[in-house]
Formats: sequence, structure tokens, C-alpha cells
Amino acid sequence: MNPKFGPGHFYALLSLGLLLVLVGLGSAHYMESHGHIVTGMNNHVVWGLPHVFAIFMIVAASGVLNVASIGSVFGQPVYKPRAPLSGLLCLAMLAGGLMVLMLDLGRPERLIVAATHYNPRSVFAWNVLLYSGMFAIVALYLWTMFERSMNRHSKAAGVAALIWRFVLTTGTGLIFGFLVARQAYASALLAPLFIVLSFAWGLAVFLIVQWAMYAWNQQQLDPAIQRRMARLLGLFVAAAFYLVVVYHLTNLYFARQAAFEAFILRDGGVYPLLLWGGYAAAGTLLPLLLLFHPRLGGPRATLLAAALVVAGALAWLYVFIIGGQAFPLEIFPGHVASSSFGDGAIAHYVPRWPEWLLGLGGIGAAFVLTTIGVRVLDFMPQDDFATLKADAKGAA
Repeated sequence: MNPKFGPGHFYALLSLGLLLVLVGLGSAHYMESHGHIVTGMNNHVVWGLPHVFAIFMIVAASGVLNVASIGSVFGQPVYKPRAPLSGLLCLAMLAGGLMVLMLDLGRPERLIVAATHYNPRSVFAWNVLLYSGMFAIVALYLWTMFERSMNRHSKAAGVAALIWRFVLTTGTGLIFGFLVARQAYASALLAPLFIVLSFAWGLAVFLIVQWAMYAWNQQQLDPAIQRRMARLLGLFVAAAFYLVVVYHLTNLYFARQAAFEAFILRDGGVYPLLLWGGYAAAGTLLPLLLLFHPRLGGPRATLLAAALVVAGALAWLYVFIIGGQAFPLEIFPGHVASSSFGDGAIAHYVPRWPEWLLGLGGIGAAFVLTTIGVRVLDFMPQDDFATLKADAKGAA
């Protein structure tokens, strides 16, 4: 650890993270005590802004482990030194996302009911096993990396983690894909879409954390390695954007989805604005320009592109999760339904401060776990520059 980033800096960062966690817990207690009436959620929009934060962290947790898989499973030497940090971020983000998810749903103490009364026909019950298994497998994976006598099992553990995270992200996508009560979600494309989105979001988070660690230690990442990871991020972002376009074109093909697509793409107010401006322009096209333009490339451009990808991910999830609930259910196809309950009307939703604070609390939890892990164990990537530079230049 560089002397300029000593114990004082560590405790300052830890205090900041713990403050965010306490604020998030206090917000959850406030919502638990006063009811969700203090939020912007209602009987139509039951998954609000905290779910945007939670789903982002859970999906990105799966994707960030892709860095370790490329190194351990596929034998790419550039990524092997980054595998431990990849595993740590996976556990931290998964813990933070699940914290927000459990506290937002209300009655978190009833989680024991889900654990003791398993319903094999529920995709939510599947995810209880998937999340628990992810913690166990990634912890084992990290053990094989740090314990020298276990190094020979690292590839096998990496393969198990690779398969499990594909299944986990598929399960996250199917939470929405199997939700037939919301016509915005019911699509088989959501499983592969969430897998590809996880690649882009996870790598973007990893690049931001890696940059912070190098900056704190007054080190610089080898330019050839930086370019290689930047190009990989660009490929993931482009692939994710392609599947998002396919998802919307598929919906447009079906007449029953035309009204929903018009709402999301044109008439929905904030939702088209976030989709076109937040995700498509700022979260996809601008990062691709920064990552692939020969004159704009560099560490700062890569960092900015990664930050924009994260911002675009939150914008897309807001449109997908909340916009999908705001659009009215088609209870009687071919007929107009209206009632005092609001059937047939666009649901109104504006997130309130308890939701923002709870989401930030989950990010704080992931930050605290990452900060402690980096301080206690050696998660700093240690590159053999003589070998990696030649390999990265050859690949470029």
C-alpha cells in the first residue's frame, strides 16, 4: 500500500461507506414503521427505485466475475492477476444488492419462511438457492486463488463459478420473463439479454474499481492492457445494445405490444427520455465512441466510458422495471377498462427520498465490503509487465 494512502485514508473511506449503510438501514426502518405510503410506490408500481439499484448490483455482480473467468477458465494471462479482485467485487455487489432487495420488499424477517417452506414452482424460490450457491462457489473460488496448495483446483472452481453465474443471471431474467401479469416483461429474450447486460455492467464496474485502486497506490495500468480491456467493454456494450434493440423489435412485431412500445419509445414522458437519452445516447453510443475512436482513447476516456455505462444501466433498468409496471394491464383484450382503482390508466410514480437512501445504502454495503477486503487481503492486481505487455500487444 502506498504511504500516501495509509490507515487514515482507509478509515475515512470506511466511515463514509458505513455512513451510507446506516442511512440505508435508517431509511428501511422508516419505511417499515410508516409503511410504503412514504415512498412513491403504489398498488400499480410495487417495485420502485430500490429495485433498480438492487437488480443492477445483482446483475453486475454476475458480470464482474467474468474477469476472473477469462483468466482462470480461458487462460488469458492479462486477466489472471485480476481474478481475486473480480471475485471480491462479485461477493460485495451481490451482498449489497440482496440487502436492498430484502429491505425494500418489507418484513425481511420472513425470509426464514422462504428458506424453510420451499416452493419449487416459484422462480423467486429458485433464486434463493442461486444466490446462496453463488456466495459459496465464489468463496471457494477465492480460496483456490489465495491458498497455494489449492491453486491446482482454481480452474475447476472457475468453471463451476462460470456455469453458476450463467444460471443465476438467467434466473434473474426469468423473474421478469415468467411474470405473465405484466405484458411488458413476458419474453424469452430476457434471459440471454440479462446475461449479456451483466458482461457490460460488470466489466464497467470492475474498470472503475481497478482505476481507483491504481490511483490510490499511485500506479498506472499498462496502456496495452488498458486498451485491451477497453475494447472488450466496447464489444460487451455493443452486444447488449443489439439485444435490447431485438427485444423492442420483437415486441413491435406483435400487435398486442404496439401500445406498450409506443408508450416506452415515444409517449411515456420520462421513460422515452431515459431510454433514448440515458441508455441509448449517454450509456451506449457515447461510451462506444470513447472506447473505439483512435483519438479519444486513453485511461480517462475508458474511465468516463465505464461510468457512462453504469449510468446508462440504471436508466435502462428504470425504464424496464418501473415503465413496465406503469403501463396498464390489458385485462380485457379489445376493450377499454376503467375504474376508480385506476384500471386502464398510466400509473404515476416519482421516487421519494427513502427509496434513494435505501439504494445508496446497498451501494455503501458493497463499498464497505470491498474496502475491507482490499485492505485485509492482497487483491491488488500484480502484473508481470514483461510478459503481459507482449501478450497484450500481440492481441492488439
